[in-house]
Amino acid sequence: MPRTRSALPSPVGPVRLTPDARTALRPAAATIGAGFWHERRTTNARVSLPQGPDLLESAGNLHNLRLAAGTAEGEFRGAYPFVDTDVYKWLEAASWQLAQEDDEALAAEVDRIVALVAAAQQPDGYLNTWFQLVKGGERYQDLRWGHELYCAGHLIQAAVAHHRATGRPELLDVARKFADHLDSVFGLPGSGKPLDGIDGHPEVETALVELYRETGERRYLNLAGYFVDRHGHGLLGGEAYCQDRVPLREATDVEGHAVRQLYLLAAAADLAAETGEAELRSTGERLWRAMTTTKTHLTGGLGAHHDKEDFGDPYELPNERAYCETCAAIASVQWSWRLALLTGEARYSDLIERTLFNGFLAGVSLDGERWLYVNPLQVRDGHTDTGGDQSARRTRWFRCACCPPNVMRLLASLQHYLASSDEQGLQIHQFVTGTYGTDQVRVRAETDYPWHGTIAFTVEETPADSPWTLSLRIPQWCREFRVRCGEETYDFPVDDGWLRLSRTWTPGDRVVLELVLEPRLTAADPRVDAVRGCVAIERGPLVHCLEQADHPGGGLDDIVLDPSRPLAVKHRPDLLGGVTTVVAAGRRRRIPDRGWWPYPTASGSDPEPDGEPVELTAVPYPVWANREDGSMRVWLPTS
Repeated sequence: MPRTRSALPSPVGPVRLTPDARTALRPAAATIGAGFWHERRTTNARVSLPQGPDLLESAGNLHNLRLAAGTAEGEFRGAYPFVDTDVYKWLEAASWQLAQEDDEALAAEVDRIVALVAAAQQPDGYLNTWFQLVKGGERYQDLRWGHELYCAGHLIQAAVAHHRATGRPELLDVARKFADHLDSVFGLPGSGKPLDGIDGHPEVETALVELYRETGERRYLNLAGYFVDRHGHGLLGGEAYCQDRVPLREATDVEGHAVRQLYLLAAAADLAAETGEAELRSTGERLWRAMTTTKTHLTGGLGAHHDKEDFGDPYELPNERAYCETCAAIASVQWSWRLALLTGEARYSDLIERTLFNGFLAGVSLDGERWLYVNPLQVRDGHTDTGGDQSARRTRWFRCACCPPNVMRLLASLQHYLASSDEQGLQIHQFVTGTYGTDQVRVRAETDYPWHGTIAFTVEETPADSPWTLSLRIPQWCREFRVRCGEETYDFPVDDGWLRLSRTWTPGDRVVLELVLEPRLTAADPRVDAVRGCVAIERGPLVHCLEQADHPGGGLDDIVLDPSRPLAVKHRPDLLGGVTTVVAAGRRRRIPDRGWWPYPTASGSDPEPDGEPVELTAVPYPVWANREDGSMRVWLPTS
């Protein structure tokens, strides 16, 4: 296509491929102007982000930086060696927000904290307040648990975001100085570097790739490749927990700590993009298939075990003990997006959609002030919560506060994950009211998705007399759709998840995609013991759940859904900020409290076979836990 004037500014986001990157697609620019995600992002910008500095102050994170800078006195505050990362993730989130709007108050806070970070850095580039203040300057002696490189990774990502958003070099200079220090320390035996080692929590790897993309300094890409390759060689004791059991290219399954595994895999996808290494690409595709077919919850949540925040075994997908850490959902989105760009395949954006709407968004309350670290699929009647980071109740902040600023940074950069381009044209991965485009074309979209399935696209700018292809992702869950171009309805074939519309466009051309959003019942693979004999209610991209608040007169553990009765849709503008619910028929069986042994199959003391009829109201999973505490469940028994 011939180049024209810029239709949309160049995309500013977490992944900026080099011109030589070997990917099928490249990120395209997008804006979000109204609707579902605009509302969530507005809450993030007006409530969550502005509270960040005060929360970081009260938790001691900023105090620690002042101690390291020598401008304050006192003791280190915090229970973990990685508390600096909460500051860096907030800075990244704030930077992405500043890339989209002028906010003098937010910009002033960013400037203040960037200056504080720079002041805390040591002359040779090292920066970690835990080791500077608590460990007497000891470095790299506890790579298994110390998280020094993990902290460096989040600092680098914040610096890249800050530079892309503002063009200012202050934080990028700090990051480069730290990265240069790391490059002088870590390397293979015989390289002349003093230490052959990796961090117990991957993160620095993908950050170094992005620093290479931002600066053009090849050493950073090579260092990222070194760290990725050294996992699985026993440098941390050979544990699966920290991805050290088997070299990545030999792995056949995702394992260990879910967030750590996914951050490492995101880095591998970045390396494959920039080096063209086919083996790294095939490794990512293989492990993604293993994860999605055997270890992913219906919500897109990941992590079966509270102990070690672990993936667990294939098909080990518990409900009330599901971990599904919010950070794991975010890491999943980051990895899948990189694979979508690398391969051009729609299936990766299918998982992004499921995860964004469910496993991720449930992590923050509707008011933007309370959070979930873990995201179970069931809370039992009479649940007693002990609080803390693994609570099933929303919390103002956490001792390990990784999730809240992580949510902030994904919401602030969400427009980055919506669209891509290639030589053929524009691909739209996620549906919002807003604009999508490149320096050649601009398409405006209007929709009330996910409550309604109609998305209307209008071409606003296009090259004259040059055909190009508008590709729309048809979600995997969608069984029926219609396309109208002008007044005509067409039956277009779907190519591997993409509906491709190729023509010479003119400004004002209009395409209307109608995805049929009928509620549906979903059954799990029969090997998932925890939900055998159960179904879940879904509508469009949203998983639904029952909450006790909608079912007075009893709990949810005795509820049985009747799958033979039709599901009904009811929009409730009065409920939870305005949601569409699904109404189903069920029964409540009064089962006596008698333990599990002996448990007769039929006796006079058994409940009536049918039980009392009850109307079931299923609300979208991402809005659960925004009312009073109570029971909740996604998977519903049918007998």
